[in-house]
Amino acid sequence: MSSWRNWSGLESASGLRTVTPRDAAEVVEVVTAARAAGQTVKAAGTGHSFTGIATPRHVHLLPERMRGILAVDREAMTVTARAGTQLKVFNAELERLGLSLHNMGDIAEQTLAGAVSTGTHGTGGRAAGLAAQVVGFELVTGTGEVVRASATEDADLLALGRAGLGALGVLTTLTFAVEPLFLLRAEERPMSWADALAAFDDLTASHDHVDMYWFPHADRMLTKRNTRVGTDLSAAEPLPRWRGWLDDDLLSNTVFGTQTALLNRVPRAIPAANRFASRLLGPRTYTDVAHRVFTTERRVVFREMEYAVPRAAGLDVLRECRTAFERSGLRVSFPVEIRVAPADDVALSTSYGRDSFYLAFHTHRDADHTAYFALMEAIVRDHDGRPHWGKLHHLDAGDLAARYPRFGDFVALRDRLDPDRVLTNPYLDRVLGA
Repeated sequence: MSSWRNWSGLESASGLRTVTPRDAAEVVEVVTAARAAGQTVKAAGTGHSFTGIATPRHVHLLPERMRGILAVDREAMTVTARAGTQLKVFNAELERLGLSLHNMGDIAEQTLAGAVSTGTHGTGGRAAGLAAQVVGFELVTGTGEVVRASATEDADLLALGRAGLGALGVLTTLTFAVEPLFLLRAEERPMSWADALAAFDDLTASHDHVDMYWFPHADRMLTKRNTRVGTDLSAAEPLPRWRGWLDDDLLSNTVFGTQTALLNRVPRAIPAANRFASRLLGPRTYTDVAHRVFTTERRVVFREMEYAVPRAAGLDVLRECRTAFERSGLRVSFPVEIRVAPADDVALSTSYGRDSFYLAFHTHRDADHTAYFALMEAIVRDHDGRPHWGKLHHLDAGDLAARYPRFGDFVALRDRLDPDRVLTNPYLDRVLGA
């Protein structure tokens, strides 16, 4: 028997039978045996979800042998990979092939299956979410059947299952729409709160990808603007190695991790520390291959809650959150991340059918996040907020059904593909119904 623990340390399980299948046929054997024994199966890779969405109860399917690229179709501009491939490995392989995803989030440790199933997303672009870039997949259902979905083969399963929460089946392969490898010009600079909000709409209109970080207790933001500059790789001007090490390794990980851990012991010092840190932020500009600009290594363990609200209401919601926070007397050392996304057609995507404005709230892993997240969650819920499936929230099936037009269709599909709930766990019972 083995045990499992997620990255944040909030979820764990013990007494598990862990299996490492190599392909769909072996996944079928695992699922079929578990169903016959009245047990459940969960595929959990790197455990980067903060929620219990992947927490196993009986059989832990570890996808570490289901990795690598299977097919490249340069005419259709698609790439098919095994579902256990980590995003960082997939990005590196795509670069070697002269290809790239259109968009991605800033962490690349997750498996493809985990990132797609939980609705992981970046900011801006034609498609922000990874699931919106999926054009096909193969999975093993809760009854042990291998099914495939694409635009020409079970298109409704594709529409409903791209962000499938792990509730419809065990993903074994994923096919992504890709494009020629391109460069991004990254411009990072601090701005005042007032200037950043006043310029926000113009910035998102004039740059392909915009990301902002507001430091609680301070009046400043770090803004990140990424602009596509073509496919001529000779035009790359990456950060000098020393600057990348200083900013992203030493300051953003080692120093920030040490500082926030110490501030947990003296929370009264957090406001001054945040104001001081926000004034140290300096501008930098560089141009590099897309995935090296999009993604960043994060070694400081934290807790996170993220909600998507309608884009048109976003700035007002952000102002409301700041006002409530400053009245609360709470002390928070981590910044709030602000992103936007275009509407997509992925049924359980947080951006389904509407342009979205994302607010992500963080705390250090050793800080009590409950009061802070509860305060912020009450505000974003009132603005028709949709929570990220892999990040902390308190919504249940009744709440979520009102937020997703195709929620009932998804639940009906789950009833068909996993009638005995071989793939469930307490989190899925809460958000989808038992």
